[in-house]
Amino acid sequence: MDKFVGKRLDGRYEIREIIGVGGMAVVYKAYDCIEDRIVAVKILKEEFISNEEFIIRFKNESKAIAVLNHPNIVKVYDVSFGDLIQYIVMEYVDGITLKQYIEKSQSLRWKDAVYLTIQVLRALQHAHDKGIVHRDVKPQNIMLLADGTIKVTDFGIARFARSEHKTMTDKAIGSVHYISPEQARGEPTDEKADIYSVGVMLYEMLTGRLPFEADSAVSVAIMQLQQDPVLPRDINEGIPVGLEQITMHAMQKDVMKRYRTAAEMLRDLEEFRRSPDMVFEYTYFVDNEPTRFVDTVTDTDNTGSVVITNVDVDQRNGGYDYDDDDDDDDDNEKSPVIPILTGVAIAFIIAAVVVGVIIFKMFTKDTSETVMVPNFVGMTVQQIQDQYPEFNYKVEYRESATIKAGTVMQQDKKEGRSIKKTQVITIIVSRGTELIEIPPLYNLSMTDAQLQLKKIGLEYNFISKHDSSVPQNLVISTNPAEGGKVPYGTVIDVYISMGPEIKYVENVDCKDFMLDDAKKMIEAAGLTVGEITYEDGGKQYNVVLSQTPDYATNYSVPAGTVIDLVVSTGKKSYSYTVVIDDLPNNFTENYKVTLEAVQGGKELGTQSVYVNDYDGKWEVQLKGITDTTTTLTINLKSEDGPTIKKALVYTIDMVNKTETVKIHDDLGKYLTVGGDSSEDSTSSEGGTSSENSTSSTNSDTQG
Repeated sequence: MDKFVGKRLDGRYEIREIIGVGGMAVVYKAYDCIEDRIVAVKILKEEFISNEEFIIRFKNESKAIAVLNHPNIVKVYDVSFGDLIQYIVMEYVDGITLKQYIEKSQSLRWKDAVYLTIQVLRALQHAHDKGIVHRDVKPQNIMLLADGTIKVTDFGIARFARSEHKTMTDKAIGSVHYISPEQARGEPTDEKADIYSVGVMLYEMLTGRLPFEADSAVSVAIMQLQQDPVLPRDINEGIPVGLEQITMHAMQKDVMKRYRTAAEMLRDLEEFRRSPDMVFEYTYFVDNEPTRFVDTVTDTDNTGSVVITNVDVDQRNGGYDYDDDDDDDDDNEKSPVIPILTGVAIAFIIAAVVVGVIIFKMFTKDTSETVMVPNFVGMTVQQIQDQYPEFNYKVEYRESATIKAGTVMQQDKKEGRSIKKTQVITIIVSRGTELIEIPPLYNLSMTDAQLQLKKIGLEYNFISKHDSSVPQNLVISTNPAEGGKVPYGTVIDVYISMGPEIKYVENVDCKDFMLDDAKKMIEAAGLTVGEITYEDGGKQYNVVLSQTPDYATNYSVPAGTVIDLVVSTGKKSYSYTVVIDDLPNNFTENYKVTLEAVQGGKELGTQSVYVNDYDGKWEVQLKGITDTTTTLTINLKSEDGPTIKKALVYTIDMVNKTETVKIHDDLGKYLTVGGDSSEDSTSSEGGTSSENSTSSTNSDTQG
């Protein structure tokens, strides 16, 4: 059994069970006696107590979480860094990891993946705003509650972004499947490393598989550095184009091409969620190779899919690398003017190529499909989506004193203009000046609350909390509250009930107390007196012999738990084992008989034997005997011959542990003359087998 389970830390935290084991720590479910709540206690493993690196990581985690306060980040309540034990007390989250959910679901619906990713990004943005980079974002560190809320956990290798820039060499890093290329290279990391990991998680949720998999961690790390993943839509064609773009934008190996902040990625996901048919237009310039240019996003196959057009302007030496040092032995003898002239020449060539590409694009007609921009002003977003589904939109909201809320005020591309089909049109929608009143949502389901808010143009953020008055999964309240007024498109917090929080109290140890005292103890502890059963235990009348649940293994129990009691009758009981091997073996016929053991009119058991072949032993247990002397009767019920009642009668002294057996006289009629019947058919005290059983198997019991 684990050394901490059943113990109390610092007189406050009662450790109940192990709920998770990590590389450096074990997480326990515990009861906080002072705050009266269930918590998670993360204890550093004993082998790392003297390891300075793990101590620093463990303290970093407590520091990181302590400054964070967000509904999607697990809370930290307390820390303790002693010489013998180091632990962090955190919010207890009753759920499963996102990794378990992905493995169970194979791949998620894209709407669910977006919903979960938005919560992760909100948590990370809060951490980044506090200067904290997680550095180990992976679905194993994301807890998923039953209502769909997520909690980001395990800031064990987090660091403060504004502290010194440590690199990731042989130090602990996150799972290699989710780390960014810069982490794999051991370079300094910032918030964009977390963005990459979120992209990998989103990829896995959408496709049901990781972007890079290999036989070893080293191989996966190399793939993170050198290979591009299979596009999500090549695995699951049901993924919208825009969502694929967001995923791949987050997973760009070059940090300069990646989302700069969680807020940027969050904004794109929010816009995509409003308009799932939209696509994004990202432009990259790849300068890690001097001869490669990546053009803008275009739709070359007229399907709405995004294709990156690569234009290779030079592939000298059969590749993209320039090596001007082939003749190393001659380098020291060359004039320094030559490298300078060579550099100038290369620069001139590159400049000429770039200018040529620009001129070519200016005078070459674009063969992409083009469309005419309609006039969207005065329409609603829903009307635009219904009438012009082929266009891509980006919606922004602004307040207006003259234009009705929900109506398009402006568009960035004028009516009648010819644009590429994939180009995004930004439309400005009025929030209006009249604020929207938050409707009554109390006691509604999550689905009904969503419909109500969407209907009037408000967004929502679900937050779970315990409530004893509202049933589970129904709305408790909102922030701002019902009746409050907010602008069109505002995100409001909607609190969803998790049902009443289970309150734990200390169990009571009633054993050896009088019944009346035990009842008072149970009720004073906030528990309930249950069934009372009487047994012979040899103790004073009404003394408690045992209880269920017992105190030893159930130190804390939910308030109101029913405690059943077993109470002494005041009598002493005995137990005894009778070994039956007194049957004669010289019957005139080899009768098959049934041995029937009866004690006090109650049948204790039967055994069928052929009497002449019977040379075994049959043990009969006598339990709970309150009399000092008792009788056990053995009847012989024959199939082919007579039935002899009381064939063997044992008289047992329960105090002295002795027995006398009497064999019925009629038994001799069926025995051959001169056999062992004469010896066995007389009364005897204690036979050898009986005395042996007495010395080895008989005992008193105290209930």
